Amino acid sequence: MSTSPNTVVWHESAVSKEERQKRNGHQSAVLWFTGLSGSGKSTLSALLEKELFQSGVHTYRLDGDNIRHGLNKNLGFSPEDRTENIRRIGEVSKLMIDAGIITLSAFISPYRKDRDQVRSILEENEFIEIYVKCSLEECEKRDPKGLYKKARAGKIKGFTGIDAPYEEPEDPEITINTELLSLEESVQLIIKYLKDKNYIV
Repeated sequence: MSTSPNTVVWHESAVSKEERQKRNGHQSAVLWFTGLSGSGKSTLSALLEKELFQSGVHTYRLDGDNIRHGLNKNLGFSPEDRTENIRRIGEVSKLMIDAGIITLSAFISPYRKDRDQVRSILEENEFIEIYVKCSLEECEKRDPKGLYKKARAGKIKGFTGIDAPYEEPEDPEITINTELLSLEESVQLIIKYLKDKNYIV
């Protein structure tokens, strides 16, 4: 049975987002890591989550590959599927924020309009765009999954940075250049931002 729009009504919780944040002892937001494959998004977000968790911050990490094993396993890598992939993650991130959690979302998310769409469904200051900056040349040298090699050989089509575009953030909250900064330096830079902006204490 299909569901018509007028039969779907948002059911308010008896516990507010603000109450959850107060109990958790910190604000909730999504840290949106974007960058080329091999730039270091997953590695950086995993280490940052560990640091935050150990300091008592309630966190959860959403990773591109992991999400495609379940929630988004029916999506491919066409421009349309990439947009739908990010739309779904944006909605999941919104739920996590409502739960009072700091969510770390690590996705190539190559299209600026898709990232802006996620920002638009959240409240002000709940979307923290982190540009994990790394040159294509360096990402190809790292090539942790061997994907660039396959893309150059024509075995993978529509690969970001090779035969599909990546649109750099125009005004990200944080830029992390992983060619210049160590992992630990990168983590501390993000933690400093979160403390300076009063997301965490």
